Amino acid sequence: MNGYNENAIVQNLIDAGCGQEFIAEFMEDLRNDNISKDLKLLQAHRRSLLDDLHKEQKRIDCLDYLVYRMTKENPI
Repeated sequence: MNGYNENAIVQNLIDAGCGQEFIAEFMEDLRNDNISKDLKLLQAHRRSLLDDLHKEQKRIDCLDYLVYRMTKENPI
């Protein structure tokens, strides 16, 4: 495994929101030195997280706009 700390990697993947199936596949590929596949898995998970972030940001923007409109029309 090229000197990787397996426990640290698993914890990092858990902290990043990866599921058990993802982690199992990732670790198997890592043990088999299939780094290019692991990098693709990480990139796909990152894209998914970023998509979720953008969706949540849009929701926050909607709420911010509503608060802006309400305070503009009804100053406290």
